[in-house]
Amino acid sequence: MSALLLPFLSALRVLLLVVLVLFLLPLGTHALWWFARDGRSPDWSAADWSSTGILKTPMAGDPALVRVYAARVGRWRGIFAHHSWIVIKAAGALRYTRYDVVGWGLPVRTDGWAADGRWFGNRPETVLALDGEAAAQVIPGIRAAVAAYPHRKLGSYTVWPGPNSNTFAAHVLASIPDAAATLPPTALGKDWTPPGRLFERTPSGTGLRIGFGGYAGLTLGWVEGVEVNILGLVAGLDLRRPALKLPGWGRIGPDWEPADGRQSI
Repeated sequence: MSALLLPFLSALRVLLLVVLVLFLLPLGTHALWWFARDGRSPDWSAADWSSTGILKTPMAGDPALVRVYAARVGRWRGIFAHHSWIVIKAAGALRYTRYDVVGWGLPVRTDGWAADGRWFGNRPETVLALDGEAAAQVIPGIRAAVAAYPHRKLGSYTVWPGPNSNTFAAHVLASIPDAAATLPPTALGKDWTPPGRLFERTPSGTGLRIGFGGYAGLTLGWVEGVEVNILGLVAGLDLRRPALKLPGWGRIGPDWEPADGRQSI
């Protein structure tokens, strides 16, 4: 064997070991846990889509509200993926408005499900919570971002690598100034970029992403942390709130809720 090949083979072995430890091993263990747990919904019709009660019934005097939620998807796809959506309510409004993107019919849906509903029976987690004046200031921009979402035509949804529901949620998050929130590492599609766009700012505006159409990429940002994307699976580190990010399991670290009411998972 040529001596010139030895460094290459050594680097290849190290790379394969990193992929095994950081990507395949976490994904495999999460798959075992996922299939062993109780309460998995077998299909769409048997799943529970009801309200979780996270949001109270709005009253006339209630302040404005913005929420970004994410919940595990159904069946085997829940091993590695979340679905995310947007909820808004203007000050004094008597109902919430929910925005999702889905993979059948026209992708962008309004009020297709309860604002705080379960997704395939899975309880949503809060990615971002804004209330009062902070919410009122960003609601016009959110509505404009929803209206301007570029992948809203029939047939434009692609489950993997995107654009999908998480591509949409990341698009809307990017319209919220100083949101200080990022979608979970398991929100497949959040890193999707159109063909030919290699470099772009992260949705938070605090970093840079190098992307290859969602199939691979590297993200460096204060809010997003360090994320390595291989075939949509993300491993990395949360720098702002120290934690690991692993395929399947998502963010592994302490919960955090700042004083201004903004929260992310």
